Amino acid sequence: MKKVTEVTAELAAPLAAEAGCTLWDVEYVREAGSWFLRVYIDHPEGVSIQQCEAVSRPLSDKLDEVDPIEGSYVLEVSSAGADRPLKKPEHFQQFMGKEVEVRLYQAKDGRKEFHGVLTGYENGDVTLEAGGEALTFLKKEIALARLYLAL
Repeated sequence: MKKVTEVTAELAAPLAAEAGCTLWDVEYVREAGSWFLRVYIDHPEGVSIQQCEAVSRPLSDKLDEVDPIEGSYVLEVSSAGADRPLKKPEHFQQFMGKEVEVRLYQAKDGRKEFHGVLTGYENGDVTLEAGGEALTFLKKEIALARLYLAL
């Protein structure tokens, strides 16, 4: 049996394409006692509310037909965001050469957060160029990798 996120991704990807977007990610999480099914879409020029709506309405209907989730949940369709998390190999490949932030589960050299230019990705391991030095983090060390936004 497929996971809720897999079924949702299969249903959402063609709808995102019809709206001129790509499917970035799908999450099914419990927060504050409620279940949320979050669908993140992407577009090179940013995602509009109309594009979110163009995916949300037909996706809601398809989910009602397929009924992959027991019980109630909240469906949210939104942009992946400027500081989007990088999870899949294709995410890392797309942003090779860009600034990213890596957060670790445990401190390394007294720090849990690092940022630099993404220069490598292999089997979940991430390499950044930071301060003229190459830093490699193993997949098992990484709590979060995402695009870096300078404030």
